[in-house]
Amino acid sequence: MRTINTAVEEDLERTGRRGVGLDRLAAHSEEIDGVWKSALQWGDRVVIVTLNSVYTLHVVDDDRFIVSGGWFDRREASPAMVKVTGCNWGGTAINRRLVAAAGLYLEFANGVVTTQIQRVVHFRCDSSAAN
Repeated sequence: MRTINTAVEEDLERTGRRGVGLDRLAAHSEEIDGVWKSALQWGDRVVIVTLNSVYTLHVVDDDRFIVSGGWFDRREASPAMVKVTGCNWGGTAINRRLVAAAGLYLEFANGVVTTQIQRVVHFRCDSSAAN
């Protein structure tokens, strides 16, 4: 899988430039192989494996999820209704349209930022099964 980190590293190697600026991250943001908010629908489930935890997100609407696992379990706050702010690259630059992608960090609206995401699995809710 090609991650955003891989795309940026390839760009740096090809151009011989150093440092990763916001412009470089933005240029590669559309190439990210991850779960985008626009691809989710009510009832979908997203499982996110980070360096230290596993999170399960159930889609409620565009920004809100019922979340369990990781920080929420450790605080005995699972399940919690939380908005996903987006994903960041380990700093303050954030992609608000992205829920999760390997190599990035998931940021919740309550201020929780996960460790680096290792794997993401999106389970589509089969709404036709209810009919």
